Amino acid sequence: MLPAAPRHTRLPRWSATGRARYWLGVDGGGTQTRLRLAEATGRVLAEGRAGPSALGQGADQAWRHIQEALAEAAHGAGLPEAPDWADCAMGAGLSGAGVPAQAQAFLARAPLALALTLDTDGHAGVLGAHGAQPGALVIAGTGSVAEALDAEGQRRTVGGWGWLNGDEGSGAWLGKAAVRHAQRALDGRDRTGPLARAVWDVTSGRPDALLDWALEAQQRRFASLAPLVFAHEHEDPAAQALLADAAQELAVLAGAVDPSRQLPIAWSGSIADRLAPRLPPALRVRSVAPQGDAMAGALLMVQHTLLNEMPA
Repeated sequence: MLPAAPRHTRLPRWSATGRARYWLGVDGGGTQTRLRLAEATGRVLAEGRAGPSALGQGADQAWRHIQEALAEAAHGAGLPEAPDWADCAMGAGLSGAGVPAQAQAFLARAPLALALTLDTDGHAGVLGAHGAQPGALVIAGTGSVAEALDAEGQRRTVGGWGWLNGDEGSGAWLGKAAVRHAQRALDGRDRTGPLARAVWDVTSGRPDALLDWALEAQQRRFASLAPLVFAHEHEDPAAQALLADAAQELAVLAGAVDPSRQLPIAWSGSIADRLAPRLPPALRVRSVAPQGDAMAGALLMVQHTLLNEMPA
């Protein structure tokens, strides 16, 4: 069972199930790109990794890192070089694909010969986590989003508004909160503790340096501070409070994406994994281990596209 229509699908005129020699499943976020290279039979050959391909960081960067991940996977599979795009069908689950302008910029730069299905990393993730069966997924890594797929194949997305004004409970959100705490500590509005000092160490500890650091920071830079919050949770009440707030934000995402409270729910991402023990008991009872990852979901998107949406 798969939703009837992926968000963006483009098939070359020649496209047919037997013409794509390779299937590519891509999971792209704000920190890294992961690509799974498979034969058209579905047999996995290898995987590759590269830098971020979140579309909010630029379509050109996304394509560059997808190409780098493909080259690494091809090397791992023992291929002499990366496959030609004309031999590939790619499913891409990318952060930011739900923003029309960002998705169109990515599609405009796609190789014309490539059979391409584009959707969000959340959608690819929920497909992989539940094997395309009904379920919910909360992702919290560099960013955060929740996605659900019900028994009728209808999807629901909550969150994923981006690191500037959303992505609650994510690494970037925690990093921004840590910077706010460090600023307040410099002012004397918060108690100076280990977390504030750790942020000062990163930013030189002067008000002007901290301000410059924050003004120049992007999603990944803020997310790089999240480990400091976890590192000081046992000695700093401020860190404990931030982690409690983050766990609550993820619980709110889970409740909003499945108001029925009936779907099995999986969790994905480095922050979600570390916050799992802090989740409410009712959520932990419904939690299940993911059957697969977002790359597996992206390969399911490829399969669905080639089998169900080929031109006549």
